[in-house]
Amino acid sequence: MSERISVPRARTRGEADPDLLDDDATLHAMGYPRKLTRRFKAFDNFAISFTIINIISGIFSGFGFGLNAGGPRILVFGWIGVSVMVLFVGAAMAEVASAYPTSGALYFSAGKLARRHKGAWSWYTGWLNFVGQVGGTAATGYAAATFVQAFITLQWPSYEPTAHRTVLITALIIVLQGLANTYTVHLVAVLNRISVWWLLTGLVIIVSTLIVMPDQHRSASFVTHFVNNTGFTSGLYGGLLGLLFTSWTFTGFDGSFHMSEETVRATVNAPRGITRAIGYSAITGLILVLALVLSIHDYDRVAGASAPPVQILIDGLGLGTAKALLLIVIGAMLFCGLANLTSNTRQIFAFSRDGAMPGSRWWHSVSPRTRTPVKAVWLAVVCSLALVLPGWWSHTAFTAIVSVNVVGLFLAYAVPIFLRLRLGDEFQPGPWHLGRWGRPVGAVAVTWILLSSVLFMLPQASPITADSFNYAPIALGVVLLVATVWWFATARRRFRGPVSYGRPDEVAAMDLI
Repeated sequence: MSERISVPRARTRGEADPDLLDDDATLHAMGYPRKLTRRFKAFDNFAISFTIINIISGIFSGFGFGLNAGGPRILVFGWIGVSVMVLFVGAAMAEVASAYPTSGALYFSAGKLARRHKGAWSWYTGWLNFVGQVGGTAATGYAAATFVQAFITLQWPSYEPTAHRTVLITALIIVLQGLANTYTVHLVAVLNRISVWWLLTGLVIIVSTLIVMPDQHRSASFVTHFVNNTGFTSGLYGGLLGLLFTSWTFTGFDGSFHMSEETVRATVNAPRGITRAIGYSAITGLILVLALVLSIHDYDRVAGASAPPVQILIDGLGLGTAKALLLIVIGAMLFCGLANLTSNTRQIFAFSRDGAMPGSRWWHSVSPRTRTPVKAVWLAVVCSLALVLPGWWSHTAFTAIVSVNVVGLFLAYAVPIFLRLRLGDEFQPGPWHLGRWGRPVGAVAVTWILLSSVLFMLPQASPITADSFNYAPIALGVVLLVATVWWFATARRRFRGPVSYGRPDEVAAMDLI
C-alpha cells in the first residue's frame, strides 16, 4: 500500500508566506527537514523542464536522423503522435509528483508506491535516473560544442574541427554550467526565466526568417513525402526509427519534479510545470519542424550534410543570416545543459540524503552561504566530464557511453507510474490529479515507454558496423549489472528506500532555513 502523507497544519512563523508554510508541512510529513531555499515560482518550475526539453536544441540536433528515417512524413506526423504519447507520460508523472513533491522525485515515489521490496524499486529507479541525467548533461554539452565548432568553421573556414577540440570545448561548457549552479538558486531561476524567452524569441526569429527570406518553399503536400535512407529495406522499420527524433527531444521533464523542494506550492506547481512544458514544447516544436521541412531546397544535399538544419539555413537565407541564427541555437543548447545539470544535482542531493550513494554525507550537504548543494553540483560535473572523456579517442566510444541517456530516463519515468497503477484505488493522490482517468493515462504511458525503449535499443542503420552499431542495450546492461551486483553485495543491507528523519514536529525542528 502506498504511504499516505497527512499534511499537518503549518506552524505560525510571524509574517511568513502561507504558501511556504504549506510546502514545509508537506515536506515534514514526508520525513524531511527543509534545507533548500524555495525561490521557484510556477513559471520558474515550468521553465526548467521547458528548457531541458528545449525544442531548438533537440530539433537541430536530431533533424538529420529524421530526414533519413522517414523524412517529412515522420518528422511532422511522428512529432504530433509522439508528443501526444509523451503528454500521457508527463500527466501520469505529474500526478505522482503532486503526491510526493520532493527532490528525490522518481526514486522517492517508487520507494513509497511499492508494496514490497521498497528499497530495490527505489534503488534501481534512482540509478537509472542518475545515469540518464549525467548522460544527458554530457550529450547536451557535446552537441553544443559541435555546433560551436560549426559556427567557427563558417566564420573562419581555415578552422578544422577535431575530436580533441570538441572534448575541450565540451569540458569548458560543463564547468561553466557548474559554476552557474554553484551560486544561489535565485540565479538559476533567473537564468531559466531568460532561457524560456530565449527559446520563444529564438523560435519566432528562426521561423519568421524561414518564412520571409527564402525565394521558394515546398508545397504543403511535401509533408507527406517519405524517405528511408536507413539502409534497411523495410520502410515500416525505417519510419518507426524516425519516431526517435521526437523522443530524443522530449526528455528531462522530470526536472520540474526534482525542483519540488525549491518550488512554492509544489504540490500544484510542479505537476503543472511538467504538463505545460510538454504541451508548449509540442506546439512550438511542430511549428519549427514545419518551417524547416518546407524550407528544404535540395533534399539529398541537406540529408547528407553534417548538420542538415544549418544547411537549410545557408541554402535559404545565406551564410550571414545562417551564422546569426546559429548563435540562437548554440545559446539554446547552453541553457539546456545548464537546466539539465541543475536537475541532476537535485537528484544527487536527494539520493545521497537517503544514503544511496558512496560518500552520501558529502553530497547532500548544503552550502550555508548559497543554500545550494554545491558538492552535489561538482559531483555531477565530474561524472559528466568522465563520460565525455572517451570522446578524446573515439566519437563512437562517447556515443556508446551516453546512449543510455534517453533509455535510462524513460525507464526511470516508467517505474513510479507502473507502481501507481498496481496500487489502483489505494493510491493517495495530491491536489493535482487525473481522477478516474489516472489509471488509463498511466497504462498508456507505461505501454509507450516500453515500446519506445525497444526502438531505442534496435539497430538504427545498416549495414551494422562498429561505428553504426547501437550501443544502448550494452550501456543499459552494464548499468543494470553494476547496480545489481552492488545491490546484492552491500546496498540491500543498508538501503531501505527513502528515509524518514522523524515525525513532522521533529523534522520541523531540524529546518536549516
